[in-house]
Amino acid sequence: MTLQVIGAGFGRTGTSSLKRALEQLGFGPCHHMSEVNGSEANKALWRGIAAGQRPGWGVAMGGYRSSVDWPSCHYWRELAQAFPDAKVVLSLRPAEMWYASMRQTIVPALAGSTTEESVGRKLIWHEVFGGQLEDREHAIAVFEAHNQAVIDALPSERLLVFAPGDGWGPLCDHLGVAVPDGLYPHLNRADVFNGLREDPP
Repeated sequence: MTLQVIGAGFGRTGTSSLKRALEQLGFGPCHHMSEVNGSEANKALWRGIAAGQRPGWGVAMGGYRSSVDWPSCHYWRELAQAFPDAKVVLSLRPAEMWYASMRQTIVPALAGSTTEESVGRKLIWHEVFGGQLEDREHAIAVFEAHNQAVIDALPSERLLVFAPGDGWGPLCDHLGVAVPDGLYPHLNRADVFNGLREDPP
């Protein structure tokens, strides 16, 4: 098993729905922050990666056919190089909507965490956002710069820029699979996030 799909979009861009969609299309298991939260071994592995350890991307992604969300989206460039045949999906939503969702979910979760070695604090809070995730303008600038870097780095035949509202069509076309029956998934709304989340990893 090797990684076939790399999700490059930040959390709160429909990544839980994309995880479900990819698994439904046969690209599962799909790595997501929920995988880190759900396994002590995975948590230790990704805390080590966030601290600068590199066990090898084949090891980090072992057992997964796809990845979305943090922490893996931060390493999209390394993953794209390590798995040159993998397609990349950049999940997007309008910046203001993205940050509004962040303010309801991830920002308070990480602001309230005292576990500095956690993936959430060390990688997302400090490395990605420079400790300024609560600064709206700064966070949006980071979000937009990340998205543009992905778009600039990858050829169009390898990259799909995807909004959840786009539905099955563009995703299935990009991955070369048939459109399944049923609606595209819609999961992990901001209004239920706080009731479902575990402690930040």
